[in-house]
Amino acid sequence: MPSPISLTSDDGVARLEWDGEVSTDELRREVASALTGHSRVEVLVDVDDAPAQRAATWAGLHREGVRRGLGEDGGQADLVVYARLVTDTPVQEPGGFRALLNSFLPRKRAISQMLVRDPEGRVLLCQLTYKRDWDLPGGVVEVGESPRLAVQREVEEELGLEIEPGELVLTDWLPPWGGWDDAVCLVFDGGTLAPSVLDTVVKQEREIRDVRFCTLEEVDELAADFTARRVRAAVGGAQPYTESGR
Repeated sequence: MPSPISLTSDDGVARLEWDGEVSTDELRREVASALTGHSRVEVLVDVDDAPAQRAATWAGLHREGVRRGLGEDGGQADLVVYARLVTDTPVQEPGGFRALLNSFLPRKRAISQMLVRDPEGRVLLCQLTYKRDWDLPGGVVEVGESPRLAVQREVEEELGLEIEPGELVLTDWLPPWGGWDDAVCLVFDGGTLAPSVLDTVVKQEREIRDVRFCTLEEVDELAADFTARRVRAAVGGAQPYTESGR
């Protein structure tokens, strides 16, 4: 019986397509066959087609992302891109199987921030150039980077301050908001510094407009409500985990 899967080829890339449902075994055979003459095999699957996504995954195709369509008016749906390269480690080997799982398991953005206070208990806040609200110094953790090293790097890049991060004082989960996916914010203790440290700050002009020590009342006034709650939770120290500062 002929395979229900069709193949088109373009510049060394094989694209597999089919109508209806296809078994994992059928797709696995077609992927293996296509890789004998191509460096890459890919499948585009509708975001709502769960059976096709399962077949693609267990046939050894890595999930690479979503190719956005034009929606209902444009007549094109969002498509999940699955692909396998001829150089990929075989799925039967531990490293290959882990890489396959890693391609589709959920990933969560991490943000590292630093809580720095002066002897009066005021908190170091930064006025950012790309939003109106003030925030704790810090930033997004890069792929493969330690959150502790990330916050040390961000503080040095943004403010020119070399501060060794101390203990983790708060883990705050941020729900999806304003176009952002959800994230986890880790707040590390930056210790107590004299107000004169502001004289040594070298602001990264692209991101930092101003920096100063603020009372908690000023934090409430200058920061977004969820940031203010996070700062108060971090200063209080009694709650190691919050969600949007609560």
